[in-house]
This record gives sequence, C-alpha cells and structure tokens, in this order.
Amino acid sequence: MTKPSSRKGLSLKWLELFQVCARNGSLRETAKESGLSISTVSHHLRSLEDHLGVELFNHTRRPMVLTPKGHVFLRNIDIALHAIRKATAEASTGDLAEARYLRLGTIEDLDSDVTPELAVYLSQKMPDCDFLYHTSSSHELIEMLRDRELDLGISTTPPERLRDLQDQPLLRDPFVVVLPASVDPSVPDIVAGKTKLPFLQFSSDLIIACQIEAQLRRMGVALPHKFACGSNQTMMAMVAAGAGWTISTPLLFSRAKRFQSKLRMHPFPGKRFSRTLSLVTTPDCSRSVLDIVNRKVRESLESQVIRPFVETTPWLKDRFTLID
Repeated sequence: MTKPSSRKGLSLKWLELFQVCARNGSLRETAKESGLSISTVSHHLRSLEDHLGVELFNHTRRPMVLTPKGHVFLRNIDIALHAIRKATAEASTGDLAEARYLRLGTIEDLDSDVTPELAVYLSQKMPDCDFLYHTSSSHELIEMLRDRELDLGISTTPPERLRDLQDQPLLRDPFVVVLPASVDPSVPDIVAGKTKLPFLQFSSDLIIACQIEAQLRRMGVALPHKFACGSNQTMMAMVAAGAGWTISTPLLFSRAKRFQSKLRMHPFPGKRFSRTLSLVTTPDCSRSVLDIVNRKVRESLESQVIRPFVETTPWLKDRFTLID
C-alpha cells in the first residue's frame, strides 16, 4: 500500500480519467479519448493512487484491471461524478440563453425536415451556445451517448435495455409494405414469398433490419433477397425502378419524395408491428434542454410529417402517431 499524500486537494481530472480507464482498461484508449498523452494519463492515475494511499489498478495486468478496492472506489465515483455532471449541466443551462455547449445526434430519417428546423430553433433560443450536430445510425448514437460524446440523441429504440441512459418515446412509426407503383399483386402473397418479386432489405447491422427480420421469423417466413442497403433513398430508388419490394415505415417513405410517384405504400398484412423513435439522453443532461428539444421535435413531427401523411393516407390514423 502506498502512503497517503499530504496534499489536501483531490483533482476532478484524476477522478474522470480513473473512470474512463476503469471502463476501457487501456492507458492508450484513455489517452485517445481524453486528448492527453499516455504519460500524462499515467501520471494522473498514479497521483490519485498516491493521494488515496491505495492501489486502484493491478498494474501488472494487460488490459488493466481494478483491484478490489478499485472496484469499491469506482462504484462511489460513478455516483459522485454523475451528480457533479448533472449539477454542472443544470447550472450552465438553467437559463437557455446562457447555454454554452450542446452535442446532439439524430438518425438520418429526420434530416429532411425535423433536424434542420430544430437546429434553427435552438440557435435562436440559445444564441451563445456552440452546437455539435452528429448524424449516424441508432447503434452509433447510443454508443456515443454511453461514452458521453453526445448529450442527447434521437434514435430508434433498440430491443435491448438502455441501461445507464434515459429514453423518452416520441413517435410510433408502423412498418408498411412498399411496392413499385406498376405492381399490383396480393400484398399477403408478396410478404409470404409467393411471388418472384425480390425482397430488398436494410443492412443487417441496423436496428430496423433486426426488427423486420424478427417479425418475419415470428411469421415463419424466410424471404430470399439479393440486395441489402443502409441508405433509405437508395432502397426507395430501387423499388421505384421495379427492382423489388421492401418493408419500411411512413417516416422513411416521407423522405423519398422524388420517388413517391412510382411507389405504393400498403399496410403490413397480419399482425401490426412498429418501431419507436425516442429522445435518448445521458442521466446528467439538463432538464431544461431536454424539455425544449422534446417539445420542438414533437411539434415538427406532427406538423411536417404525421398530419400531411394521415390526410392523404387515412389508414395510417392511430398507427402513425406521437407517443404521449
């Protein structure tokens, strides 16, 4: 055991680096994430151990592992740092006009209308704030939130639990069948794989693809496919060209405006299923920021997406809706 240091101050930087290093078990990864050199990270961790008078890591192991006392310290530090971050966030954004920094991530599904309108709105409400907007898949956004690289994000809710994150459901987006406008066979026959029209699917690494595959599996349907894609626009272009059919959602269909004259959207036959879009935040995200983003996104979804669609496609009423 090392001898406790006589210094009185306990550095917040030590605690933050200890938490990061305990999570990934690597000085190199901790240095990369923090923007510091490996030697500086190592110095801070040693300073923390010297200050406490205990070994927090087993320094002979690779990857680095916590000692029993290190595990106990980490549990308490997680709670303490969460409280500090939450207090800091609330203090800095209690008055939105004085907010200084906000990192927000959204899925591409909202790029056409909702995200641009939200960006303009927030820039007016928070004039002195520096914004970072990141667009990616739901999986990546959730990982960035877990690593505290984002403050809040809008994503498809994954089937697994979000653990340390908090989610607020926004939109119920039902799955539908999208066919070329020139094709008019029985939709149940198409979904059952009884026609020669190929099934075009989303890339398997996307949450939406996993949800569709799970539903088809529950139905006992195994559809051969010759095309998988992560781009909604490319998928809709392929269907519009008559290359196949797909399972999608009204929100995604609404983005494909240039192809819609050559597409037809139909209710999914049999038992309904849908995906949920949620506002996902870190536990220390400011409540005032969360409230204003939640309110604006809901307004935009209702006015720009849901209402126009329901007016032209009445069967979507009570299916394609905001979640209270």
